[in-house]
Amino acid sequence: MNMQKVARMILGLRADGWAEEKINNFMLFIETGEEQYKPHRDKEEDQNE
Repeated sequence: MNMQKVARMILGLRADGWAEEKINNFMLFIETGEEQYKPHRDKEEDQNE
């Protein structure tokens, strides 16, 4: 993925309301595959559905 696509992804996640730490952890998970960075649903998101 080139830097332009990465920038668009970050901007899209921000526009969707993602916090900076959540974005960073998501990107680390994509790169490393480490479980500690794996995305998970927030309890708050579960309650809204």
